[in-house]
Amino acid sequence: MAAEQKEQAAIRVVITGAAGQIGYSILPLFANGQVFGSDKKVVLNLLEITPVLPALNGVRMELDDCAYPLVDDIVCTDKPEVAFKDVDYAVLVGGFPRKKGMLRKDLLAKNAPIFKGMGEALEKYAKKTVKVVVVANPANTNCLICASNAPSIPKKNFSALTRLDYNRATNQIAQKLKVKSTDVKNVVIWGNHSKTQVPDVNNATVCGKPAAEQLDDKYLKEEFIPCVQGRGKAIIDARGQSSALSAANAAKDALRDWVQGTPDGQTVAMAVYSDGTAYDIAKGIFYSVPCTCKDGKYTVVKDYKVTEDIKKLMKASEEELLEEKKEAGVEDK
Repeated sequence: MAAEQKEQAAIRVVITGAAGQIGYSILPLFANGQVFGSDKKVVLNLLEITPVLPALNGVRMELDDCAYPLVDDIVCTDKPEVAFKDVDYAVLVGGFPRKKGMLRKDLLAKNAPIFKGMGEALEKYAKKTVKVVVVANPANTNCLICASNAPSIPKKNFSALTRLDYNRATNQIAQKLKVKSTDVKNVVIWGNHSKTQVPDVNNATVCGKPAAEQLDDKYLKEEFIPCVQGRGKAIIDARGQSSALSAANAAKDALRDWVQGTPDGQTVAMAVYSDGTAYDIAKGIFYSVPCTCKDGKYTVVKDYKVTEDIKKLMKASEEELLEEKKEAGVEDK
């Protein structure tokens, strides 16, 4: 009886870049039980660079003022050895932001050393069972760099965020057909979290019927795919800053489903490590594919149909990821 009453240990999660826009938006979602469950206590390890610590302390003050019942402790630090110590989960939001005029390869060059450091910290201090979601862009290759520098942690414990693209695609279809977003199921995002990503409705349903039968090719090719691919830029153009609220929400969705499981018969988009066995995707990159989740593990769904048009787009995204891998200097081991 005493054992039954013994309180479960709090879940320890590190969130990097915690004082930034996405960090500020994501913290309440972890603090109020939306990720791990309404009965799960959490310890929030918040990591920032040294110059931002005063702002992080202000965020800490706000979290304190929320009096979240599920928050056991909040640790604010600029030291990876403190932030990553014995963590169960890591959400890597902090990275060098893309600035006007920067090419993708410039962004990769700035972020490669950051995510090398994140991987080394995970390797040295985190639990070997830690699960990692990489949010900062270029997310897929940042994830690869990170995982490559944490060799004792299984690659299957890492994922890059393409749930935002999945949510965007799902809602575009819902708006087009004037239904609720929950009526749209099993949209797929293939590939890189970039302009080469491939939103695909060929396996999706809307109100239980095939989505492809309710949408014409002209809309899908000329409106839907470009809209989802370019949504991030459209938001920057509209608000002068990159997506934060929606990115935080997507990270919450991604980790929640990974931890608590996906509904029966439904798949979600996760960029996971390719072992070369699914959809002819090259081995050794993090590539977005349809997944189900159960008991804290994801499974790649390998029997979705892929049209010839989609295959060509998938290959282009694969080539971009292979090029990024080369630029980042990641070698297969």
